[in-house]
Amino acid sequence: MKTKITFVLSLIFGLFFINAGLNKFFNYMPMPENMPESLVKAMTAMMEISWLMPLVAIAEILGGLLIIFPKTRALGALIVFPVMIGIILTNTVTNISGFPIAAVCALILFWIMYENRAKYYPLLKE
Repeated sequence: MKTKITFVLSLIFGLFFINAGLNKFFNYMPMPENMPESLVKAMTAMMEISWLMPLVAIAEILGGLLIIFPKTRALGALIVFPVMIGIILTNTVTNISGFPIAAVCALILFWIMYENRAKYYPLLKE
């Protein structure tokens, strides 16, 4: 039962990140019209750096794909982790309205990492 729950959460989480990454390339989801000015400024500043959004998109797509498959889930979680930190910080500092969704995604990611903690131990050994 636990493996089925983990698979379903990993699948939803992975598809969520794949969708977010693809949207950065193809812009098929409209931006909300009532975005706070601080968030608009932050997004504009990030888009000014021409290589940043494609890099984040590639990390989201690759990490999302890897998280879906159990064998590569630990690596996918490591790839998505810095992006998730950025999402949490953005939703904490500039716009708190998206924080509940970001918090749920962060909890899923931390649970995935906790479930794969044995795969990370060799990284921490001297």
